[in-house]
Amino acid sequence: MRALGPRLLAFLVGLTLCAVAIWRLEDARSGLVITPLAVGSTPATVYRRADVAKAPAVIIAHGFAGSRQLMEAYALTLAQAGYVAVSFDFEGHGRNPTPMSGDVTRVEGTTRLLMREIGRVTDAALALPFVDGRVALLGHSMASDIIVRQALADPRIAAVVAVSMFSEAVTAAEPRNLLMIAGAWEGFLRADALRNVRLADPEAREGETIGDPGRGAGRRAVAAPDVEHVGVLYSPTALREARGWLDAVFGRASAGPVAATGGWIVLLLAGVVVLAWPLSELLPAGERLAPRLPIRTFLLAMLVPAALTPLLLSRVDTHFLPVLVADYLAVHLFVYGALALGILVWSGVRIGRVAWLAACALAAYGIFVFGGSLDRYVASFMPTPARLPIIAAIAVGAVPYMLSDSLATDNGRASIWRVFLARGAFLASLGAAVALNFERLFFLILIIPIILLFFIIFGLMGGWVGRRTMSPAAVGIGLGLIMAWSLGVTFPMFSSG
Repeated sequence: MRALGPRLLAFLVGLTLCAVAIWRLEDARSGLVITPLAVGSTPATVYRRADVAKAPAVIIAHGFAGSRQLMEAYALTLAQAGYVAVSFDFEGHGRNPTPMSGDVTRVEGTTRLLMREIGRVTDAALALPFVDGRVALLGHSMASDIIVRQALADPRIAAVVAVSMFSEAVTAAEPRNLLMIAGAWEGFLRADALRNVRLADPEAREGETIGDPGRGAGRRAVAAPDVEHVGVLYSPTALREARGWLDAVFGRASAGPVAATGGWIVLLLAGVVVLAWPLSELLPAGERLAPRLPIRTFLLAMLVPAALTPLLLSRVDTHFLPVLVADYLAVHLFVYGALALGILVWSGVRIGRVAWLAACALAAYGIFVFGGSLDRYVASFMPTPARLPIIAAIAVGAVPYMLSDSLATDNGRASIWRVFLARGAFLASLGAAVALNFERLFFLILIIPIILLFFIIFGLMGGWVGRRTMSPAAVGIGLGLIMAWSLGVTFPMFSSG
């Protein structure tokens, strides 16, 4: 009974966290009409209040490797304020079936194609019967440059809200009515926003409005306190600034709640993780403990693959998947995992039985429970059919790698320094790969934080399953499938044609 107490408490706590978080997240949508909008092959979502006859439209664009869900705090806030918010998935992102294309290094390449996509979404938004003919653009990170350039090219755009902006297209006068929001911890982007304000007024200060947005000549740079590149998407300050700026441009006095949903999202995901512990105890228990891995074997299995894998692949052409750098990552995972497994088996480590029920349960919980929560409130996690072969290809590398990781970390029983070293060595090997071929593998840098979060969240769940079942194969297969799925839905699809 003593053993049941903490697990029952964890179950009740996790369930309560999930219930409260979902209630608050769904409450942010109350009073809104949320409908899909197809713009050719581009999937979009329209957010509006049913009691508002006509209002300006705000086109909302996400950043690299993002999706509509990632920008929903802005969409909900602006819709509650009476605007018509239209959010969409860029080509190659989220549920958009059309891959990105063009030259990602040239404005006349991929940037121009994405500008045209925003133009098509703008046309569709202005054709909606409840839009009054006025329109503004709001975008984050990668999209900030695209919306700035589109505003320069499209005279219909009345205002631009650029979040975490980097763009070389800003001039002293254009685009008109430009608000730049950066997280307080985004030092370079924050400084660049102030520089762009000072193009219009060399004496301008952060937080000061230059010109008159009501007359089409406003400019402002603000910092959202205590947030970084992702946190700025949920900052109450950033949301209020965006709403206030659009009100000033369009001569409105908006009301309504600010959808600062970030804290509730964290609470929901924390609840899902907490629930995994008592649920893992429902799996059949393993019969015996495997012997702990000797330090020498552990160090060889972690450090040798970390050093050799980037060197072995530095001159190997891995262009076989229609996704940016995912093909390289799949091969990197496979080679790293094969080397590590080879060293472990050569040293006498045995993989043991496969607890298939545990493997399937872990994969299903990670993909459909945790992943389903992500898909609803954070970012696209459910793939289009075109992504399924990509997930399968990544799994060929991810499963061997996660199996080697499970063995190296003693099936969830290793000391914390071993866990840090094992996973740090893998991240270091990816960093070395980028350093050896920076031009080709630059986008791997953007994926490393996702892999780090994977280790923190799913590594914890895998440890609980491993300690219960004593089956490193089950943990390796389960976590390998989750990793393949996570990466397969995150990488932007790309066509060189």
